[in-house]
Amino acid sequence: MGLICKQYGSGMISMVYKTVTYAKGPGGEDAEWITVELNYPNPTGDDWVGVFSPANFNICKAYLFVLQFLCKFFDQTMHMYVTWFRDVFSISLEAKKSHSYGSSSACLPEDDPRQQAPYICSAPIKPKLEAISNAISFANPKVPLYPRLSQGKSWNEVLELTIESREIVTSCPKFLTNKFLLHTYKLGHRLLNGSYIWSKVYSFKSSPYPGQDSLQQVVIFGDMGKAERDGSNEYSNYQPGSLNTTHQLIKDLDNIDIVFHIGDITYANGYISQWDQFTSLVEPIASTVPYMVARRCGVLAETMFYIPAENRAKFWYSTDSGMYFCIADTKHDWREGSEQYKFIETCLASANRQKQPWLVFAAHRVLRYSSGSNYSLQGSFEEPMGRESLQKLWQKYKVDIAFDGHVHNYERTCPMYQNQCVNTERFQYSGIVNGTIHIVVGGGGSHLSDFSLLQTSWSLYRDYDYGFVKLTAFNHSSLLLEYKKSSDGKVYDAFTISKDYRDVLACVPDGCEPTTLAS
Repeated sequence: MGLICKQYGSGMISMVYKTVTYAKGPGGEDAEWITVELNYPNPTGDDWVGVFSPANFNICKAYLFVLQFLCKFFDQTMHMYVTWFRDVFSISLEAKKSHSYGSSSACLPEDDPRQQAPYICSAPIKPKLEAISNAISFANPKVPLYPRLSQGKSWNEVLELTIESREIVTSCPKFLTNKFLLHTYKLGHRLLNGSYIWSKVYSFKSSPYPGQDSLQQVVIFGDMGKAERDGSNEYSNYQPGSLNTTHQLIKDLDNIDIVFHIGDITYANGYISQWDQFTSLVEPIASTVPYMVARRCGVLAETMFYIPAENRAKFWYSTDSGMYFCIADTKHDWREGSEQYKFIETCLASANRQKQPWLVFAAHRVLRYSSGSNYSLQGSFEEPMGRESLQKLWQKYKVDIAFDGHVHNYERTCPMYQNQCVNTERFQYSGIVNGTIHIVVGGGGSHLSDFSLLQTSWSLYRDYDYGFVKLTAFNHSSLLLEYKKSSDGKVYDAFTISKDYRDVLACVPDGCEPTTLAS
């Protein structure tokens, strides 16, 4: 159903509305392009088109105040812009004033049957209904969409979540035994009439088992959000870098085992449609490798993504993917004596450094070091009581690298302890490092954050751009970190760590305990 509205009702407006009914195509397509053709006898700069729901919903009368947020006007050009506001999906279209005809297209996804049809309206002050189009229909509105894989509570368990008829459904765990085993799967939904509807076929590899001495490749970033290349579906478009970040990951997907998105996931601001858009954006990635998240900004993350936490309302957890990862939740207290502090110590202490020499810590907000202007103005370079509470744990259990997001840029420190560089090397670390290297990797896609003008001795590399980190463990003794820009996928910062587990445990051959468990 669509509307055509004009402020003053002058002239006649006709519209030809062309669309292809949504259906799963041979490639498993879950979106379709629609083309809107307009014939303006007397065009004005304020005429526009929109998609709304339900089909009998007269936005020109009932939701006039909403239009002030939705309508976007463009002068002298033919342009279409799509945006969300609650349950309204708006396409603004304007023709050149010297032309009476124009057309434009937008891609509408199948993930939400609220998207129904276009209307044309003039300025939102006194819109007048001119015409109503046919409704956009969905051939298979219950097709499962956008599967998202996650590591389970055991290294050989992978869980899958999907959107299915507007509900979040958890499938049965898949139990895996070999990293090189390729699995295929498809998702089904049983309808009330007893028939089944199926998704396309997906595939993924088994996770490496703890201590597997093999090539392991991990991607880490934060603060990505979502966007679309034609500017559609955006009511607040300030995450443009997300397109390039996901593009680079998809290109390199055969060389990625797991992804960690450490907080600020969708920037949905309370709108479920924005989660639909985000899961659509990351679907090629999340359906192929485990997509792990850290908590920040959004209770829906607890439902939309699985994490192997004992209590999913508390977003701290550990996971194995060859390497060992401890993920903290910066929405909860991390100070000594807190429940999370006890978890962090137990997690770090439980790493079997003989089998898993690489120990990684990650959280969303900066618990360590950042030269971002906001932290620098406070004179702290961190969240209150961040490293003061946790640095003795990182040092005691010899954490190799710690990652933060929240600040939308990239920054790398030297190996640190008690606010001091403990190693003068910059690019090739070997043997006993004596400190933890701290990385801010918050340039996943949202608007960038400025650095302060302060120059610190511990900041080795800064980049005001969108990007992500790739960790590559070649074996038990060689680790490579690469910072890649999202714009071109090239490496702009890198370092290596070479060591033996005896360097971690500070013991002699044949005299090492298998873990660093605290007494």
